[in-house]
Amino acid sequence: MKQYETLHLVKTEDLNHHGTLFAARAASWLIEAGFATAACEHGSTDEVVMRNLQNMSFFKPIKPGTMVKFSGRVVYAGTTSLMVAVTATNNLTGEPAIEGFITFVTIDEATAQKKAHSVVLDETGDEEELKLREKALQMLAKK
Repeated sequence: MKQYETLHLVKTEDLNHHGTLFAARAASWLIEAGFATAACEHGSTDEVVMRNLQNMSFFKPIKPGTMVKFSGRVVYAGTTSLMVAVTATNNLTGEPAIEGFITFVTIDEATAQKKAHSVVLDETGDEEELKLREKALQMLAKK
């Protein structure tokens, strides 16, 4: 699937009491990147709502002044749901920093009921994407 990217500069107001990126700010940026990915693939921002955030993990602290690149791609497409994997890396060094999976559902605005989307996973030979798809399936199997 196509990968969508956003960049954020970590500033003083983004820090926690340890002087590193505050987890809630990171979660906000992760969700924003996931939403942009789901909405772009679906073709509308109006019908996409977040259902849950799963397995958000930090691999290393993120210091002020870091340019963080959030990359999202759809890794699972159900009938009404989309799971997006978002990874965050240091944009200058390429070092991985955060990973998380976000489930979105599509809804009919008039009825507020779930609505089918038309997103279909494409075939891929990308090993990283295949690993993310497998993780998504494992999370869904645990439900």
